[in-house]
Amino acid sequence: MDKRVVRTRFAPSPTGFMHVGNLRTALYEYLIAKSQGGQFVLRIEDTDQERLVEGAVQVIYNTLAQVGLKHDEGPDVGGAFGPYIQSERKNLYRPYAEQLVREGKAYYCFCTKERLESLHNEKEGGGYDRHCRNLPEEEVKALLEKGTPYVIRQKMPLEGSTTFHDVVYGDITIENKELEDQILLKSDGYPTYNFANVVDDHLMHITHVVRGCEYLTSTPKYNLLYEAFGWEVPTYVHLPLIMGKNEDGSVSKLSKRHGATGFADLLAEGYLTEAIVNYIALLGWCPKENRELFTLQELAENFSIDGISKSPAVFDYEKLRWFNAEYIRAMAPEAFLQIAAPYLQKVFGDRPYDGAVLASILQPRVVQLTQIPEMLDFFRELPDYPAEFFINKKSKTNLENSAEMLKAAIETLESLPEWTMDSLHETLLSLAQRMGVKNGTLLWPVRIAAAGVQVTPGGAMEILAILGRDEALRRLRLGLAKLN
Repeated sequence: MDKRVVRTRFAPSPTGFMHVGNLRTALYEYLIAKSQGGQFVLRIEDTDQERLVEGAVQVIYNTLAQVGLKHDEGPDVGGAFGPYIQSERKNLYRPYAEQLVREGKAYYCFCTKERLESLHNEKEGGGYDRHCRNLPEEEVKALLEKGTPYVIRQKMPLEGSTTFHDVVYGDITIENKELEDQILLKSDGYPTYNFANVVDDHLMHITHVVRGCEYLTSTPKYNLLYEAFGWEVPTYVHLPLIMGKNEDGSVSKLSKRHGATGFADLLAEGYLTEAIVNYIALLGWCPKENRELFTLQELAENFSIDGISKSPAVFDYEKLRWFNAEYIRAMAPEAFLQIAAPYLQKVFGDRPYDGAVLASILQPRVVQLTQIPEMLDFFRELPDYPAEFFINKKSKTNLENSAEMLKAAIETLESLPEWTMDSLHETLLSLAQRMGVKNGTLLWPVRIAAAGVQVTPGGAMEILAILGRDEALRRLRLGLAKLN
């Protein structure tokens, strides 16, 4: 067991929205830290200036706050190892790159963009040919004095191999001849992603580096940098790929063609934050106990690195829908009505409605919040429906007895002193008993007339209660007129 204080970092590039894969990485980094009493750091890696997207940093802040991943250090909260935005750390990196040059572990490369492009076209694999690796010292000095643009490259070993240990994938060995002399410092003075990553992780005392398994083959580059500086190598935790199901049943790396892949997109499709987090936690991690539903706090208490799988995880939207439905059903009715309010507003506008009754019919049935307007559209306006809807074999209704049922219901409900669920329930069931018919024989035509559709969330009493006395009786009379 690592005796150091566990420190993980989420280091996104502000280049767009928060992808499911990024969110899972952040979640696992948070859980690894919190499950071991450690610290979770946020660092913004904006060294790739060409790919920056305006507003993307705020998206990162908003997403972390929304899902509850509270960072202990970061650009917005400060900390002992700031600044936490790489572009603000720009002057930190050059001395480390220059140190490696002085020690013979790196070199100045003056190759032009045109030369590198021609190499890419001519040489198999397009790798750099180490042209500047052994330039005479006098030539290097002269080029520097002339102000010739340059990058600083690391001298990779030309023979042998580099092995590193990953807690998920075990020992990984890469032949050194496959490693290109990587650029550490670009001609604009900015560090490359790999170089800044290593320097920052060291200076910020990061103990566990958590990232996708696509970085497995580039990890030897990181290790060789740690070795060049004589720094302690962190614990590596590489996460399995997240795949998506294709139409033919095969799987491929999750992308937009499989559906929503961004956190904001999933919210827009009516998924709850808690359901998304819970589901994503299980994409590559298996809890020791046989359960699936976890709050964020419970995840932090139960998470362990040895539960992370090597096998790719498949993002199953049907499974996410199941999680979402479970969370919706478990909510207090008041909380449900609060999150459902924007969707209910599309149906009812400024008209009042009985929230308690609505919650009672929606919570058992809604899977995604976006379904609500369509499910309740008949409340907004009575559809133009055919009289044949009143015919139902199971309820033993036809056009004739439906007219009789509606006439009796209207006469009884017109004199109802209180228009509540309890009074509607008691009145209509008593009416069916007095008429000597089954409840369904009376309630089917009442529901059809009130809703104008055959499938509704909730039964006749709930629909009448939500419609209110005036609108409910208006619709029942229209139904009777249709039958007559």
